Amino acid sequence: MTATTGIETPLTRLVGVRHPLVQTGMGWVAGPRLVSATANAGALGILASATMTVEQLRAAVHEVKSRTDAPFGVNLRADAGDAAERVRLIVAEGVRVASFALAPSRELIARLKDAGVVVIPSVGARRHAEKVAGWGADAVIIQGGEGGGHTGNVATTVLLPQVVDAVDIPVIAAGGFFDGRGLVAALAYGAAGVAMGTRFLLTSDSTVPPAVQARYLAAAAKDITVTTKVDGLPHRMLRSELVATLERAGRGTALLRAVRHAASFRKLSGLSWAQMVRDGLAMRHGRDLSWSQVLLAANTPMLLKASMVEGRTDLGVMASGQVAGVIEDLPSCAELVDRIMAEARETLAALPPTATPR
Repeated sequence: MTATTGIETPLTRLVGVRHPLVQTGMGWVAGPRLVSATANAGALGILASATMTVEQLRAAVHEVKSRTDAPFGVNLRADAGDAAERVRLIVAEGVRVASFALAPSRELIARLKDAGVVVIPSVGARRHAEKVAGWGADAVIIQGGEGGGHTGNVATTVLLPQVVDAVDIPVIAAGGFFDGRGLVAALAYGAAGVAMGTRFLLTSDSTVPPAVQARYLAAAAKDITVTTKVDGLPHRMLRSELVATLERAGRGTALLRAVRHAASFRKLSGLSWAQMVRDGLAMRHGRDLSWSQVLLAANTPMLLKASMVEGRTDLGVMASGQVAGVIEDLPSCAELVDRIMAEARETLAALPPTATPR
């Protein structure tokens, strides 16, 4: 096996890629440039659509297809009001994979599968993996607590074997992966591959502004935290001025800041105050969220845009896996994938031979 030779797994056979590596659908980050570069490197790139209109998604899919002939995927919000329209677009454009940050319904899975689209939801608990497997999902991405963005509190090394033992579909491990050693470890647990967000964010093919990438590269493990102060849910991100202010603020101060913040982003988001309140109320339902968290939750996509698009490290949220604390460079996607596969080969070769029972 050479550095660019793939390792065949149920994942590579299912989606038709050379390498058992997935670039996750990060909002404002996983655009056509990153996805096509990942696909051309032989891994599965996933386009983030939650921050796009339907027409923007259509244009993004066309751009990816103009840059690569390799399979790629689109990440969808199962609860989006226009989810059915987005599914029709994916089917019409011949997109290979549909991934979901939240579990899609049985009906949505069936609609995609009937059209030949591979369905891969992302989950954070064994029971959720069992549910989507029972509904017909083709594979599942499980994210341990080390992963960036909204995350759970169970480590990948505990969650992964639980899910592998519980379902009969390919399991893709996410949370804490960045090199070939991690890939081999995941395969040893029974995974069919690994999914990475932060590692692909920190490549030269990523469109994230240099100032923001520099913040990630400078981060140590202690600079990456989990907070509920942004939107009421556990959210792993880089420590920043915004996070520090939210965590110090009392409820009244936080509410005032959230109102100001919402006002400053309302134009960018195109939302009316009424729409923002409706979105906030929907997010608040069944959760113990303060009103400041409700307002910030409605603006979370724009908080991400402030950093990932506009380079505002002072104002934006920088979602991050713990692996940012050990990443030190910005390779291209091709260089990264080749490196990971070479490290995997070297790791496998260095393993001691299996002991012969006596």
